[in-house]
Amino acid sequence: MTDELKVYEQKMQKTIDNLVEEYKGIRAGRANPHLLDKIKVDYYGTATPLQQVGNISVPEARVLMIQPWEKSLLKEIIKAINMADIGINPVDDGSVIRLVFPELTEERRKDLAKQIKKLGEDAKVAVRNIRRDANELTKKLQKLGEMTEDDVKDADKDITKFTEKAIESIDKEVEAKTKEIMTV
Repeated sequence: MTDELKVYEQKMQKTIDNLVEEYKGIRAGRANPHLLDKIKVDYYGTATPLQQVGNISVPEARVLMIQPWEKSLLKEIIKAINMADIGINPVDDGSVIRLVFPELTEERRKDLAKQIKKLGEDAKVAVRNIRRDANELTKKLQKLGEMTEDDVKDADKDITKFTEKAIESIDKEVEAKTKEIMTV
């Protein structure tokens, strides 16, 4: 496999990694600190990740606790959580913020399962687009005389192999996250 094709394999892996990151933000009725990964707090005029302005812990299965390093940040953290629209109202007791995760209803679980499947399908489309780009590159290199017909066939086999591997990996991620969501 040429170095040019390795780039496409890496792009497919990045697509899978991105899907896994997206799944971390989908809550399964249990407290998961990763739900807060994308939340930024206004810290002296700078948008700062929540993890960098306080300690996040899971004291109980369905509770996240945020203890800001500066009490003056309580209001800003609450504002950031509310703006992130994660579906949980923060409770402030003056020194810490608690996020209590409600049990998921059956209907909500089914909606989340649909969302998980859609994200998986989007990732598969991205992988197929990467495959198409890789195939176009091999044909272009053949026209330029940089690859022989046999080289193109070998490259196509490699492209197909790592495309199938990526799609199989996506299917496993979708299945695992769906199972997690549907488990009561």
